[in-house]
Amino acid sequence: MSFTTEERGKPNTQDYRVYFKNSNGTYISPFHDIPIYADESKSIFHAVIEVPRWTNAKIEIATKEPMNPLKQDVKKDNLRYVCNVFPHKGYIWNYGAIPQTWEDPGHRDNDTGCCGDNDPIDICDIGNKVCSRGEIIKVKVLGTLALIDEGETDWKVIVINTEDPEAEDFNDIDDVRRLKPGYLEATVDWFRMYKVPDGKPENQFAFDGDFKDRNFAIKTIKETHEFWKKLISKKSDAGELNCMSSCVSDSPYFCSSADATAVVDSASAFGDAESVPSSVDKWFYYNKK
Repeated sequence: MSFTTEERGKPNTQDYRVYFKNSNGTYISPFHDIPIYADESKSIFHAVIEVPRWTNAKIEIATKEPMNPLKQDVKKDNLRYVCNVFPHKGYIWNYGAIPQTWEDPGHRDNDTGCCGDNDPIDICDIGNKVCSRGEIIKVKVLGTLALIDEGETDWKVIVINTEDPEAEDFNDIDDVRRLKPGYLEATVDWFRMYKVPDGKPENQFAFDGDFKDRNFAIKTIKETHEFWKKLISKKSDAGELNCMSSCVSDSPYFCSSADATAVVDSASAFGDAESVPSSVDKWFYYNKK
């Protein structure tokens, strides 16, 4: 199964979008139409890369738009860029999401005591390759961190690209501690501080910031997949989420390929990128408490 992307609008502007196609040339939703599993028997999952490592633009699946393209987040009418908090530069992993998952805001997690954040479950790919925006990779799950973001459960699943030359050496979270010393500590540090330059308090974590193992992480992913099944079948309230799908044929939200094409055709034509503000390169120094 292969996927391609199509850019629309001008990069680094609010009209920029990245749409997805499957191998048949049909426009698809990266939220709903890409299968969660690349190989279910081996617990290998698909992941959609939203933000390549070392970059700052907060690109995400547009869950409220038809066909759910990638777009850059906007706050206070400005494009959002994640700040560099020393010693980190941009995102320190390839960052993205697992399709066909949903952290249900109506479900209070028994472990964290908080409800979901209304998004697909997030992944941090620790592989060596710097992925491309919109790239679909196959990942091995290693563990998870439970970020509590403004009172919501926001799982961060640690994964490695199965095509990474070192992938066979990584099978659980302890392998990351052993083979990439400092990476997990840096991950907690990054998530704790990345909003501080914007005037927000440090983020908090469940489990005192400890990582849960592979089995716990896979169980959590499967739970969010069940929540997604209820969402796409209208058994859960979608609220503002757009569940338009060109591949989930038994869903009430199923649309024709022509309908999906019409959505993309209505988007702005692809154009030259605008410049990125120089302030994006600023490094912030912060005294940890």
